[in-house]
Amino acid sequence: MLFRSRPKMSEKWIQKAIKKPGALRSALGVKEGKKIPAKKLESAAKKPGKMGQRARLAKTLRGFD
Repeated sequence: MLFRSRPKMSEKWIQKAIKKPGALRSALGVKEGKKIPAKKLESAAKKPGKMGQRARLAKTLRGFD
């Protein structure tokens, strides 16, 4: 059985997936260059709407380091 190789993904694909970098940080009132505290991220992840979506994505991406 022949397998097709997957098309090669660029190395920085996630940067292209994030449409508005810094939007979560500014919505939470965290200054640029500082890390978002885990407690703030946790509470934001429970909120509905875009802020909640961005916070949940941030929590997921935090594990990629």
